[in-house]
Amino acid sequence: MKVVILCGGQGTRIRDVSDILPKPMLPVGGKPILWHIMKIYAQHGFKDFILCLGYKGWVIKEYFLNYRAKNSDFTINLGSKDVSYHSQNDESDWNVTCIDTGEASQTAARLWNVREYLKNTDTFCVTYGDGVADINITELVEEHKNSKRLLTITGVKPLGRFGEIEVEGGTIKEFNEKPNVSTGIINGGFMVFRKKAIEKYFSGQVDQSLEADVIPHIVKDKQAGVFQHPGQWQCIDTPREYTQLNRLWEANKAFWKKW
Repeated sequence: MKVVILCGGQGTRIRDVSDILPKPMLPVGGKPILWHIMKIYAQHGFKDFILCLGYKGWVIKEYFLNYRAKNSDFTINLGSKDVSYHSQNDESDWNVTCIDTGEASQTAARLWNVREYLKNTDTFCVTYGDGVADINITELVEEHKNSKRLLTITGVKPLGRFGEIEVEGGTIKEFNEKPNVSTGIINGGFMVFRKKAIEKYFSGQVDQSLEADVIPHIVKDKQAGVFQHPGQWQCIDTPREYTQLNRLWEANKAFWKKW
C-alpha cells in the first residue's frame, strides 16, 4: 500500500526554528521529522512512499538522492568517483517517489497532483509531514478496509487548535476545522482513503484544501469514519513543540519510536 505524505507547506509558525529547511526536514534526534514518520509506517510494512513536495522541495529531493552517503560509511576514489559503502541501512527496501505538487498548492490539490501514481491501488494512506504518534498503522488500515467507507481519520486527544471531530456509531458526524473551543477528539493526521474519494470530491483547483473543502463533504455523505487512537501524538507546529520532541528523543522517551 502506498503512503502519501504532504510535505509542501511553508510552516510559517515555526520559521524562528529554521528559515532554511522545509518543516518536514527539521531534525529530531539528528534525523528529519519526515524520516521518523516514514519509520512509523515502515514498521508496519508500508514502505512505498509518495512525497508531495512544494516549499523548498529540492531540500527533500537532495536528502533522498544522497541518502546512502548521508547514512553510511564509505570509501571514494576521487579520480574515478567510485564509491564503496561499508554499511547497510534499514531503509534499503524503501521506495520513495518525490513529486513537485506546486509551492502554492493546498493539501487537496497536492493529492490531486499525485493521482497518477495511485493508479494501481484502491486504498492508500495519507498523512502530514510534521506529526508523529505511537499509532498502530496495521490496525488503522484494517479498520478502514472493514468499514467500506471512503475515508478513515485517526482521532487523537485535543490540543485546542485543530479540527474537532464529532463521532456517532463509528461514523464521523461533524468535522470542524480549527474550532474556538475543543472538547472532543481531533484529526491526528494519519488517514486512509479509497481512491474513489479523489474521483468524487477532488477538483484539481490549486486552492482546494483537504480540511476545509474535501473532508467536510465526505463527512456530510456519511463516508468518513474514525480510528480512535488512545496513545500519544504530537505535531511540530511551534518552536516549543519542536523542542519538546527533541527532548523526548534525547531522554530515550520518544513515544513514537517502535523500531
